[in-house]
Amino acid sequence: MSDKRVPDDAELRQRLGEQAYRVTREGATERAFSGRYHAHKGSGIYRCVCCAAVLFDSAQKYDSGSGWPSYWAPAAGARIEERSDRSHGMLRTEVRCATCQAHLGHVFPDGPPPSGLRYCINSAALDFVAASD
Repeated sequence: MSDKRVPDDAELRQRLGEQAYRVTREGATERAFSGRYHAHKGSGIYRCVCCAAVLFDSAQKYDSGSGWPSYWAPAAGARIEERSDRSHGMLRTEVRCATCQAHLGHVFPDGPPPSGLRYCINSAALDFVAASD
């Protein structure tokens, strides 16, 4: 179990912008190619915008062409939760932060080696922390 404090809904409504709140707490999706991290190339880690849990490492990020940040695996030790999503008339696998239950995006079985997975994540759900030199 993580020792991170999970913010309550009132705090998140106040701290997050409208889009980040809608994505993380209501399961919305940002428009393709509109997020700040879809073409981001910096070296570092991506954390949950709600609780700061480490989720993804830039070493696993790749350009999937989908318009959303894509990773072939979560960061080592990341607490990611996957669950079945039957919304919009299709079956997908939703990805959530296991620490605070923030909706992050979806994972698909069409990614590159070595995992063959594509974690397709909303930029609005992430904060980037650059690697220190």
